[in-house]
Amino acid sequence: MYLFLITLTILLTVVGIRAYQNTKHVVINTLDLDPAFDTRQEAPLQILHLSDLHLENISISPQQLYEKLKDEPIDLIALTGDFLDRKRTIPKLEPYLQKLNLLEPAYGMYAVFGNHDYVLNKESFQDLREVLEANNCIVLQNENKTIFLDEQPLHIIGIDDYGTGHSELSRSFNGLGDGYRLVLTHDPNVVLEMEDYAYDYLLSGHFHGGQILYPKAFHLVKMGKLVRMNMIKGLHQHKGKTFYISEGLGQTGLNIRIGSRPEITIHRLQSAVEAIQEKVVG
Repeated sequence: MYLFLITLTILLTVVGIRAYQNTKHVVINTLDLDPAFDTRQEAPLQILHLSDLHLENISISPQQLYEKLKDEPIDLIALTGDFLDRKRTIPKLEPYLQKLNLLEPAYGMYAVFGNHDYVLNKESFQDLREVLEANNCIVLQNENKTIFLDEQPLHIIGIDDYGTGHSELSRSFNGLGDGYRLVLTHDPNVVLEMEDYAYDYLLSGHFHGGQILYPKAFHLVKMGKLVRMNMIKGLHQHKGKTFYISEGLGQTGLNIRIGSRPEITIHRLQSAVEAIQEKVVG
């Protein structure tokens, strides 16, 4: 029995160390998407997508994040919630935002909130929002903002967190006309409620790719219908609409990952003109 306990302790220690090391092995995923805009742009619109920083448990420093991205031409940054859940962690956010600003996104940086952000009390939540805004981040709480690419509108739609009951779909889409519709939200389960709302692409996070995905992410079952539909990470479609679920950059609970990796995602929205040119050349 004593030998068994020693063996078990050693095994758990080895697994724990390996699981912690996994949190440092950040994956950069790049997705080339179908033509989105009829513009004269020579290069795709590159969107940097970061989700679930969970600054209480993150293993990549602001400088390390910057080093991984400094050579990428970033046009727009999308942050899809769960920055932190403790008041004392709020100052830790600013260095990350400062490094993201050094990437000089041509069309700005946008953020929505997640369920962990809403753990904060009202005053601390406002402090979190102010830190984001003070560092050139446009916060969208059931709001939208339109930018123009060669006079072609791109609508950035921020849907507040679905799981905590903060989503207001009609308000999020209010006043939108023609143009490409990019949705930012935290909990992807909201797509199941969006049959009557047209959008082209949706970015989200929330599930951490399971975080501890062995043999399956059974602990996610209570986190909504998408889990039971085996949609917890990556690119998916629901009723013809495309959405992406990031595995997130930080961790919750224990700072470990098994069967998943922290993720940085770059989504490349190709222009229709460029696609036609490539087809002709090819």
